[in-house]
Amino acid sequence: MRAVAAVLAAVLAAGAALPRPGLLPHGPARGDARLRPGDDESSPGVPLRRALRLYGRAARRLYVGTNGVISTQDFPRETQYVDDDFPTDFPVIAPFLADLDTSGDRGNIYYRHDASPDVLARAAGYIQAGFPHAAGSFVPTDAFLATWEDVGAYQELSRDTEPSKKLNTFQVVIAYDDEDTYAIFLYPEGGLQFLGTRPKESYNVQLELPARVGFSQGDGDDPKRDGLFHSLASSEQALRRLERESNAGVPGVWVFHVGSTSPLEHVEPGGRPVPSTLQSPQHHARANPVAMEHLARPGSEAVAPHPERGPRAPALPVAPELERGHPDDGSTQQSYSVNPSSYSSGHHGVGVEEDVHFNPDVFTYSAASKETCARHHGHCSQHAFCTDYATGICCHCRATYYGNGRQCLPEGAVHRLNGKVSGSLTVGRTPVRFQDVDLHAYIVGSDGRAYTAISGVPQPAARALLPLLPIGGLFAWLFALEEPGSENGFSITGAEFTQSLEVTFYPGDETVYVTQTAEGLGPDNYLSLKTHIQGQVPFLPDNVTVHIAPYKELYHYSSSAVMSSAHREYVLAAGTANQTLSYRLRQNISFAGCPHTRLPARQRLSVARAFALYDGHEHVLRYALASRIGPAPDHAENPTVNPCHDGTHACGAPARCQPGPGRDYTCECAAGYRGDGRRCQDVDECVEAPGQCDPFAVCLNVPGSYLCECHGGYRLAEDGRTCVPVAPATDPCEDGSHPCAPGDRARCLPGAGGRPTCECLPGYAGDGIHCSDVDECAENLCHPAATCYNTPGSFSCQCQPGYEGDGFQCTHGNTQRLTPCQHERLYPREVPPGPSPVGDGHVPQCDEEGRYRPLQCHGSSGYCWCVDAAGQEIAGSRTAPGSTPPRCGSPESIQQLTPCEHERLYPREVPPGPSPVGDRHVPQCDEEGRYRPLQCHGSSGYCWCVDAAGQEIAGSRTAPGSTPPRCGNTEPTERPRSMCERWRQSLLEHYGGSPRPDQYVPQCDAGGDFTPLQCHGDSGYCWCVDQSGREIQGTRSEPGTTPPCLPSVAPPSVRPSPRPDVSPPATGTFLLYAQGQQIGYLPLNGTRLQKEEAKTLLSLHGSIVVGIDYDCRERTIYWTDVAGRTISRASLEAGAEPETVINSGLISPEGLAVDHLRRAMFWTDSGLDKIERARLDGSERRVLFDTELVNPRAIAVDPVRGNLYWTDWNREAPKIETSTVNGANRRVLVNKDIGLPNGLTFDPFSKLLCWADAGTKHLECTFPDGTGRHLIQNNLNYPFSIISYANHFYHTDWRRDGVIAVDKETGSFTDEYLPEQRSHLYGITAVYPYCPGARK
Repeated sequence: MRAVAAVLAAVLAAGAALPRPGLLPHGPARGDARLRPGDDESSPGVPLRRALRLYGRAARRLYVGTNGVISTQDFPRETQYVDDDFPTDFPVIAPFLADLDTSGDRGNIYYRHDASPDVLARAAGYIQAGFPHAAGSFVPTDAFLATWEDVGAYQELSRDTEPSKKLNTFQVVIAYDDEDTYAIFLYPEGGLQFLGTRPKESYNVQLELPARVGFSQGDGDDPKRDGLFHSLASSEQALRRLERESNAGVPGVWVFHVGSTSPLEHVEPGGRPVPSTLQSPQHHARANPVAMEHLARPGSEAVAPHPERGPRAPALPVAPELERGHPDDGSTQQSYSVNPSSYSSGHHGVGVEEDVHFNPDVFTYSAASKETCARHHGHCSQHAFCTDYATGICCHCRATYYGNGRQCLPEGAVHRLNGKVSGSLTVGRTPVRFQDVDLHAYIVGSDGRAYTAISGVPQPAARALLPLLPIGGLFAWLFALEEPGSENGFSITGAEFTQSLEVTFYPGDETVYVTQTAEGLGPDNYLSLKTHIQGQVPFLPDNVTVHIAPYKELYHYSSSAVMSSAHREYVLAAGTANQTLSYRLRQNISFAGCPHTRLPARQRLSVARAFALYDGHEHVLRYALASRIGPAPDHAENPTVNPCHDGTHACGAPARCQPGPGRDYTCECAAGYRGDGRRCQDVDECVEAPGQCDPFAVCLNVPGSYLCECHGGYRLAEDGRTCVPVAPATDPCEDGSHPCAPGDRARCLPGAGGRPTCECLPGYAGDGIHCSDVDECAENLCHPAATCYNTPGSFSCQCQPGYEGDGFQCTHGNTQRLTPCQHERLYPREVPPGPSPVGDGHVPQCDEEGRYRPLQCHGSSGYCWCVDAAGQEIAGSRTAPGSTPPRCGSPESIQQLTPCEHERLYPREVPPGPSPVGDRHVPQCDEEGRYRPLQCHGSSGYCWCVDAAGQEIAGSRTAPGSTPPRCGNTEPTERPRSMCERWRQSLLEHYGGSPRPDQYVPQCDAGGDFTPLQCHGDSGYCWCVDQSGREIQGTRSEPGTTPPCLPSVAPPSVRPSPRPDVSPPATGTFLLYAQGQQIGYLPLNGTRLQKEEAKTLLSLHGSIVVGIDYDCRERTIYWTDVAGRTISRASLEAGAEPETVINSGLISPEGLAVDHLRRAMFWTDSGLDKIERARLDGSERRVLFDTELVNPRAIAVDPVRGNLYWTDWNREAPKIETSTVNGANRRVLVNKDIGLPNGLTFDPFSKLLCWADAGTKHLECTFPDGTGRHLIQNNLNYPFSIISYANHFYHTDWRRDGVIAVDKETGSFTDEYLPEQRSHLYGITAVYPYCPGARK
């Protein structure tokens, strides 16, 4: 342990974290090999001198990867594991699994096998620190070291960006002998400067996935559903703690038992905490351990026996078992602490916290005044005698009585205790308050039995207090059966004392504080006690019982205080399933003792029986204990006796004595008191903070706190401060005394304090007291060939005679759809097509087949023009009134205007580009109607180059009078670049344009698809890939051989992409989800996912689809494409093809919402930080918001009420906002306790707004006004998008790469769908067979 002692000394010098010297020696000087710089590199297999064991398997080679991982086999491509959650497909030891990159001299990765004595000794020291019992004599024979030194996160660099200066350093040491293998993770101070990396295929979607730390066996045919794994950290909060905390007593050091010749199916974490001497002064009283994130298997044992070395000591708390399975098999994810802040030598040993920042010589004890028995004998009990001492008096109980002399009770008698209990608790996430509920205790002094009953504590607090045995445990110590030479608590403190108790529950780190104040003996020797409970406790379900095993506890005594701390376990039992949990407790009992009484320095309390139960019928919480107190055994002696323990400290009551190293200590006044620790005065909250209580209440100061006492006729409300009438207030909503509008127009909602709120029903507008009917017919919600009938609170649409349909969609009675020309004759445009309005509307002329006649003339004005097959005017064909009409050919022979020709007829307001140049720009077109590569503005003289779409090429503009730029050919490419081509180009740019022979560059065919055979540079390794470029398992070949790879995609008959109408959906409700270059179809059977029927609905080669929504009126899907920077749509009718409706002015369009009533769509653009709206055909586009937005993502609309909602996951200030669909009344709904709100959905049936948060991992809901916020699920992985349907939520998840189903009522995961083709899923929407909310 000398090595660890040296490290501890270095840590003390450095502050509270592992310094760089704490890493084991590494680098070229130690003979380390250096991994090739790059983004996805791996080492050759490093042969080991002797095999090590990992998950029960022998490994003879180890491989080191760029991305913070070690494996026993060569790595697949990083796209197959770097963004995924545990388990992985292959064995992994992961000190920091993320997308790392050492290109461009951004750090080094070193590795070696080592058997040198200094390295083995250092490793053994860390292992023995983490496993002081199980590995106390373990000495490794070999070690393998890998060090990531100043490595960076992968970045897509461009001319305008510089590499991030945030670099990480960490190390893993695998130490082993012939029987056991241990892994040590080391994180030096400042070593983790970034905590996650962006996925490569995220494009403009700003996401950062936290790194993963842990182990994975890589078992099973389907590792996503089967396989052992152990996760230490996978959230930013847990990753931040890796440097500061430990399971081996040294901050930044984490030790794990990962292999053994004995049965060891799971990873065992070490169990020694960080010594509190290493904590900073402001945090010395409490530690906050790193959560062990894992999946719990019911009924599993946490401690594995080791036959050769005896039983292994359990970790503190009991180490969680490594798990098999995932949430879809019914297990639940939990967190366990591995790092209690005080270390216990056994399950119930004494924990001592130390503080090196205090000098014990500052305070000395002095008596307050000189007392004599003659003058002050009345201070003693009538059953006591008084003794004079040089500095005062002491009282001593007479024979057959016991106590402290001030209060004496008859020995062996039955005693009773009465008291009141008040509390302010958070149970799980539910606040609970109660005041002055009754406590009764019954003591059988002859055998040390104590029975405690607390009645009237409301649920769920009553059941949650079951594990809190120390509430009743006070009486077990106070009236314990005394062994010869020992004294119980009452013999020392009497009936006047204050106990301060702090209990921290694991694994959730909930902390509760209990203050119990004894106020003397009343009539009939009844002891009076006040108890106040405040803090957070875990929630316990109704069907569990709590079992507490017998325990022993050490108490340290002084003349004015008793101290004890321990770590205690309890078992939750539900049927045949048991779960062992634990808590750490610290207790300090302050009393006014006689300085001349000789007290034992230490005693041990033995509790032979302990019970806790809740009687649901009587609403009584009961504790029962049988205890005895005796001398502490010799082996409990401490080498250095702290003044807090031997009573020589100078802390006054009710201060806490906090021990430090050696004889150092500090004095801290308890909560509600003020002072320097020598003297503590109660803070009178009623005087110092007036107005705490209701005007109808009196504020009463109590020791350490205050209470509000209501006047007669009133009682306290749940907040403990407000007074409400004692008589139950009538519900105005039930008795009809509310002010709301009649029930057919409004609804009454009960409110706090009997005050109702009024809300107009759908179809009415107003404040709830006055509601007027909304005339939906004024909004033109019906089909043009239908008549709208407004009714109170609703409306209906009826097709006109000769038409059929539901009124929202009407077709001609002959079941033939109207041609566009026929439709326009019935519903004329306001003005004829073209740039110059000619007065009243134009009614087109159609031929016998309903097509537009080539020649169109406006009846009243006399203008004539030619049209194409779509009825669009042919440029230059218009003739003035009175002139000869133009000669027009057949519509089929006339080509539509090209974009350039159209723009010449209807010029833009300003030329394309960033700098306006005055009046309109008329583009120059070539003979085929395409934009000429060089464009010049006639009046200003500016010139610039354009692309095929006529968009100015950045940097090409020249000033007037200068030489125009040289512009290349703008002939459009046949198709957009494919995923393979984009990836290839990205890597080529990353490698500086000329990759080395050892660097991988994907090979693409002429059509842009991945070639079936891929090879890695000149290494000779080759493998087969599928359509998405993912390696096909089992096809990788050694150098010299080539696997036979077959094309996985048949060439499409028409380039550039297969027809998108190959898979029209069936009827019924189904989900549509975006997955990169395709939109997937997932039908529902009720709410269950019909996974076997899932298929690709739409293939969109070269796109990255993010946002997706559905127009139920026209059965059309809309989506955003961040690769093409467009918004498109496609009908679900067979044979329909995609149509782009927005193709300019976008950078990163993400969230999308369709309003089927207003025929409008809304979208967010996180590149422009805008929210915009337009008609569904792309017209009438306008910006709603372009201020106070940082990263707008999800967006949802409530068409019936006309409200819009969106999320902004600005990391500094995330929020959810709302406005009307027209952009009015913008306001923030939620901005507290959220992290990365990726997904948002509005449920038209429950009228709830719900969101999925990738930062907090929560799924939450609220009413549209921001009230009624509640938690549905608190353990999501990494959600992206969410949709509500029936009694379920469905969300896409970037860790699982699938669709996850969550029950709305229980919050449980009920189902999941993992597509066979693995890649990230983005947006998701539900398609109904009807329009929700169309009829109210």
